[in-house]
Amino acid sequence: MNHLAHALLAGDDELLRLGGIMGDFVHGQPDPALPERLIAGIRLHRAIDVYTDSHPVVVEARTLLPAPFRRYGGILLDMWFDHLLARDFPRWSKHPLDAYSASVRALLYRYEPLLPPALLRFRHYMDAHALPGGYARPEELGAALDGISHRLSRANPVGAAMPVLQGLERPLQARFEVFFPELQGFAREWVGANGEGGR
Repeated sequence: MNHLAHALLAGDDELLRLGGIMGDFVHGQPDPALPERLIAGIRLHRAIDVYTDSHPVVVEARTLLPAPFRRYGGILLDMWFDHLLARDFPRWSKHPLDAYSASVRALLYRYEPLLPPALLRFRHYMDAHALPGGYARPEELGAALDGISHRLSRANPVGAAMPVLQGLERPLQARFEVFFPELQGFAREWVGANGEGGR
């Protein structure tokens, strides 16, 4: 899952949500000087990634991708599922998408001293493209995939994936509808068991 899903799955706790967003920008052990709830949010992000990558419905969804794209199925499905989440946000959240997206960006400003440099840089892109809510727009998602493609170290088809994903819209939507409620349940249980104090 990508930024919108990680923020939403962290619930209403600001530091858990910030950790959910920071998860892609923190490698190795989080700095122990960070607030415990923020560290818990980073760990929640990683637990969500592991759960998602191994979920049978997601594994099945990756097999729908044709051969040159399947190798990058993790990236492509993370981005596409965030697109589906953003596009149908009222089904999954009580908050309007634009307001929720703005609140995510505002969170990054409120806790700016805690942000790693890569996230500070990405925040400018988020502001310019109204992310994470902007992923609802196919053209925004396509631009993001093109950017990811150029950041990968070897030649890849990620930047050309939008027509493939759009062609698989119905079967991928069906799998998302099964998978995302289970992921929500997993995140709630994780927060209940591990969220308090980062333990």
